[in-house]
Amino acid sequence: MNFILKRKNIYLLIFIYSIIAILSAIYIEKVLGYLPCKLCIYQRIPFLVAIFICFLGYNYFKSDRILITLIITFTLSTALAGYHFGIENGIFDEYAGCTNTNIDITNKEKIIESLGMVKNCKDVEFTILGISLSGLNFLTSLLIVLFSLRALVYEKD
Repeated sequence: MNFILKRKNIYLLIFIYSIIAILSAIYIEKVLGYLPCKLCIYQRIPFLVAIFICFLGYNYFKSDRILITLIITFTLSTALAGYHFGIENGIFDEYAGCTNTNIDITNKEKIIESLGMVKNCKDVEFTILGISLSGLNFLTSLLIVLFSLRALVYEKD
């Protein structure tokens, strides 16, 4: 187990996981036809950033700055996914960008059709084992933060 928790291996695992997460999100959207909301799109950004950070971290694994940057990235990912999961479960109110009601023009239906439907952030259409993708993102991002913090504190090789 200690082999897995080495810094270099953590960067490699997060790199692979980030690629799988991005490709899965694109597959669910483009092939399976599930429309993502704005927060779903925003939740992909930390994974894209993490791919580049992990590439650097794998090559310069002794640098604490790179690991701290990765921890900050996934802390933001945890907060964003937690907020989205809270919206889905009625803990938080949706922000204006998540709803279809923020357009105040006389022919709203035609404008929405021309722009593509804006999906409400509280509507969960796709789940894995009964947990929404934002819930899974929250859990995995939190685990990444915890394992990365452990590597930062205890691994100095």
